[in-house]
Amino acid sequence: MSLLEVRDLGVAFGARRVVGGVSFSLEPGETLALVGESGSGKTVTALSLMRLIEAARLEGSVSFGGRDVLAMPAAQLQALRGREIAVVFQEPMTALNPLHPVGAQIAESLQLHAGAHGADAWAGALAALHRVGIPEPETRARCYPHQLSGGQRQRVMIAMALACNPRLLIADEPTTALDVAIRLQILDLVDRLRAQAGMALLLVTHDLNLVRRYADRVAVMERGTLVEQGRTEEVMLRPRHPCTQRLVDSRPRRDVAPPGEGRLVEARGVRVEFPARLPGIRGWFGKGAFTAVEAVDFDLAPGETLGVIGESGSGKTTLALAVLDLVAARGDIRVGGAPWAGATAAQKRATRRRIQVVFQDPMSSLSPRLTLEEIVAEGLEVHEPALTAAQRRERVVQALVDVGLTETGAADGLLGRYPHEFSGGQRQRIAIARALIVRPEIVVLDEPTSSLDVTIQKQVLELLGALQRRYRLSYLLVTHDMDVVRAMAHRVMVMKASRIVESGPLEKVLLHPETDYTRMLVAAAT
Repeated sequence: MSLLEVRDLGVAFGARRVVGGVSFSLEPGETLALVGESGSGKTVTALSLMRLIEAARLEGSVSFGGRDVLAMPAAQLQALRGREIAVVFQEPMTALNPLHPVGAQIAESLQLHAGAHGADAWAGALAALHRVGIPEPETRARCYPHQLSGGQRQRVMIAMALACNPRLLIADEPTTALDVAIRLQILDLVDRLRAQAGMALLLVTHDLNLVRRYADRVAVMERGTLVEQGRTEEVMLRPRHPCTQRLVDSRPRRDVAPPGEGRLVEARGVRVEFPARLPGIRGWFGKGAFTAVEAVDFDLAPGETLGVIGESGSGKTTLALAVLDLVAARGDIRVGGAPWAGATAAQKRATRRRIQVVFQDPMSSLSPRLTLEEIVAEGLEVHEPALTAAQRRERVVQALVDVGLTETGAADGLLGRYPHEFSGGQRQRIAIARALIVRPEIVVLDEPTSSLDVTIQKQVLELLGALQRRYRLSYLLVTHDMDVVRAMAHRVMVMKASRIVESGPLEKVLLHPETDYTRMLVAAAT
């Protein structure tokens, strides 16, 4: 008897049916990967297995351990969630409570589902953090979610889900925010627990490398239906459905132009420190400092892409923020020859026009209260206030056309929509359009494709490459995805523990790495 039996599952919101006729099973100890493009219905399907979408109307049957989940009373359902079926959500910053330390949130899960109390619950929380590779778990357990990096927050979510040793783990893009090395460590851990405890894993992911490495079977969704499923080797090597064929053929291809001469960005001796609470009684009388970036030097040429890679917490995003003058930094950082240090407000405003940024999570970086037109035009109001409303709209439409965000051949029909009305890939195109509308020379890309499925990722990377060639843009690319680095970067810098440990041309660093750390990163991505 299967642990999980799903038969003819349908999900509807009002009169709109988004998932229909989905059937699959999952055996104890088995890993099933649920893959598909954005909007295919894979996350809705996974969450409906636990009735976590309150507004949804569910049809069909979901049997877990012989019990009908769709007909289960609320009390039984509450006991099932967290204890026997656990979920790792895609967005840890949204799923974690910002008002409580992360250790207390894991301890609460142990109190509710495992009967642990007080010191036992806290010890269990520390053990859970240690199991997923959180450094200094005693210290990190007392941190609030905003005090941790994106990768650390995701590890906290995984620690919370695994703390009670569930029989089924539903992992919705569980490694989106993690670098390649930690990604494999986490999934190796989950895989070991699955094998030891007979835990089943439903892995919702767009990372086909992970599917090939960990999944026993794979199910492919398109437009709310399952279009293909079978053994992983069979589906990956001989895909039958056009949707599966697109997914398998989605690895980004390299198409870059040679960079120009000169230096658009110059950084020398960059150091970034953050205040940190001293442990024990010393914390009553003073504050310490945490060094996030130390002794970093680099240059960026016109039309060049410099890839910055490293594990979570290595300092790569902090370095990018320092280049943008969004965090205080020591040393000398110059953009187009103009230093940030000592510059007046007017001088900084002029420099900011030359360097823009596309953040990792477009849903967080785009204001939910502004329309598409207002979001993209915002930079023009700061840097070109003399433009008329008609001129601003013309520039906005052109920016949307440049990033391929149009509807039936025109962008005008999209201008009044809000961010939540767009898909993840469309929101990232909006973020790119917002950055490009002031016609910068440099764009900082902070994990620009980490939240996108593989087919949309390929489209966005092709877009970024085309825009670079058209406008001779320079990119400072912060990423943990080696496929993205291989597709876009001219040179690579490897960061570890706040320092650059290796740098050089792409081929040299990735094909002939000098340090064990770089070799480990490259090996983990293959």
